[in-house]
Amino acid sequence: MSGDAAITDEKERETMRAIVQREFGESEVLRIEEATLPIPAEGEVRVRVAAAGVHAVDLDIRRDAALPSMPRPTLPMTPGREIAGVVDAVGPGVDADLIGARVVAHVGFRSGGYAEFALSAASALHVIDDGVAFSQAVATIGTGRTAQLVWDAAQIRPTDVVVVPGASGGLGSQMVQLALSEGATVVALHGGPAKRAVVEHLDLGEKHARGRLVPLDANDESWPDRMGELLDGKQPSVLLDGVGGGTARAALESLGRGGRVVIIGWSSGEILRLDTDDIVQGSLSVTVPLGRAVADLRALEARALAALADGRTSPPVDEYGLEDAAAAHDAIAQRRQRGKIVLVPQPR
Repeated sequence: MSGDAAITDEKERETMRAIVQREFGESEVLRIEEATLPIPAEGEVRVRVAAAGVHAVDLDIRRDAALPSMPRPTLPMTPGREIAGVVDAVGPGVDADLIGARVVAHVGFRSGGYAEFALSAASALHVIDDGVAFSQAVATIGTGRTAQLVWDAAQIRPTDVVVVPGASGGLGSQMVQLALSEGATVVALHGGPAKRAVVEHLDLGEKHARGRLVPLDANDESWPDRMGELLDGKQPSVLLDGVGGGTARAALESLGRGGRVVIIGWSSGEILRLDTDDIVQGSLSVTVPLGRAVADLRALEARALAALADGRTSPPVDEYGLEDAAAAHDAIAQRRQRGKIVLVPQPR
């Protein structure tokens, strides 16, 4: 059985709560409204959203400042490209057995995740086990696939000393855990006591965290000297930089000869500055894995979810109510997030 006949019996319900953006601008353009309950078309499912991921790219889309490679959204729109929850309806051509399945999906630039219900292509779904929390699944589907892409570029070995600025963030935390699971020493840079608490919980125990975790406060300008003391003078070999600015520059200058630099982003607002003299003098290799065409994003998603399921990653999440979407965006803009920011639309 498939199609409209498979839609669950909520005939009396025609609306839902959703964040609706009617203009481009600052976070106050994100307002909660009553919106029409979506009906899945052919090849689609409807998901009762338990968790919706909030990503830095969402801020660029909201401001109409996204990269030219990203399609400009048509307003009004509901943001949100990462969802997890339970399938409650299927469209024509979709197996009705999916109804009731716990799933996670990256819905792409169709968006719609900041809502109580959202549509997804059935082909985008990953079914998740009962033991996997929706918030952690949604923290993994998009950010986790990016972490896997970075992981492939970094080629971390057990002998490496890896510096991760922004270690308490959604992507940084997963990079820390993957490197620890490989047996590397990880210098996890964070911004203050509250974020240190997040970083200290990234060590997943003896089963998976075979490496050594070294948390350091990047707000303390003496952190490079402190790092040298804690590492007994051993120099880092890898920089995974998603922050940029002065912190990344100091990390770059701490690398030993032959170090590897993977540039992921610049959440500080300033990209890491380096030139050919840096590269030649340090015999550095520099890689920028993001922005390239990826042949199989779904395979990266599956790998990320497998790492979550077997305990190699356990991303910290920072939950906000659906009505607090604007505050969630502000937290990212002001770099106050503690882990991956997730909206939780449904009452607990």
